[in-house]
Amino acid sequence: MKIKYIVYTLLTIGIVGFIGYRINSNSNKANDSKDQKGKGKPTALSGMVVKFETFDNNLSLSGSIEANEQVEIRSEVSGIVEGIYFQEGANVTKGQVLFKVNDIELKAQLRQTATREGLASENERRAKLLLQKEAISQEEYDLARADLKSSQAQSQLIQAQISKTAVRAPFSGKIGLRSISPGTYITPMILVAKLVNIGKLKITFSIPEKYANQVRTNTIISFKVAGSDKQYSAKIYAIDPEIAVATRTLQVRAIAENKDGKLLPGTFADVELPLDIIKDAIVIPTEAIIPIQNGKKVFITDNGIAKELMIETATRTETSVLVLSGLKEGDTLITNGVMSLKNDDKVKVTIKKI
Repeated sequence: MKIKYIVYTLLTIGIVGFIGYRINSNSNKANDSKDQKGKGKPTALSGMVVKFETFDNNLSLSGSIEANEQVEIRSEVSGIVEGIYFQEGANVTKGQVLFKVNDIELKAQLRQTATREGLASENERRAKLLLQKEAISQEEYDLARADLKSSQAQSQLIQAQISKTAVRAPFSGKIGLRSISPGTYITPMILVAKLVNIGKLKITFSIPEKYANQVRTNTIISFKVAGSDKQYSAKIYAIDPEIAVATRTLQVRAIAENKDGKLLPGTFADVELPLDIIKDAIVIPTEAIIPIQNGKKVFITDNGIAKELMIETATRTETSVLVLSGLKEGDTLITNGVMSLKNDDKVKVTIKKI
């Protein structure tokens, strides 16, 4: 039994000693690796010296194109359509008759009312003569006059209804596809067609509230539409008087000429809005910025050692970003390989001329 205990004891001591040896060996290797890393060659990277420059602050936005004027053509009266006087997709002029609703019954009612009006007019004339001779009272004359006024109002009402049977274009523009045919019984609920004026177009877009004090009326903007490389221009003519609470944006509207008719309402527009020109601006390449959870950071070099800095940015273009804070003139910014960099890494930066 004693031999058995001695064997177990020796095995336990051996295992503990082996574990201690491995831990010590791994620790030495880690220290050697750290020392070798610290003594290794610095990473070769590219960079730039931060300088002030003039920055044309343009804001890239998405907008929508709308017709300058548009309306749904409907009939104000119910009846049978007796004629359609426009071609689908054609241009119409202001005041042009688009379609006509049958007005036979209304005209018959007008003739009936006209007869009553004539009789009421004659009764009023006779009552006036009798009043002058003091043959009737003022009250009797007033009744005759009221009857005349009522008949005249009824005639005017029917004439207004007759005029509504001829539906006219409220403005010049292009009319869309119709949904009726001659003989259709039409009501005010039925949409006949849409009329749009596309000689000019409205471009509506929204800007973040932090730029609200930089946008002004009469500012010229540029925009492009999908499927075309042509750049168009428009003038801002209206700005919403309040910030939208839900989106924290300000809605702006501009107007553009569309004489050739190539721009269509309903399409999206890529808008470039010019803001204030910044003279002493710091602009850096987009690839130098590392997005992190709490914002954005960059690396600069300080005597061959990489140092990370938190920055605040604003306007972004295709290749560069405007920096509001975090960098100062004279800093050496590392512009490539930043994703694998760590704070206090040794670096050798080659300055590239921008």
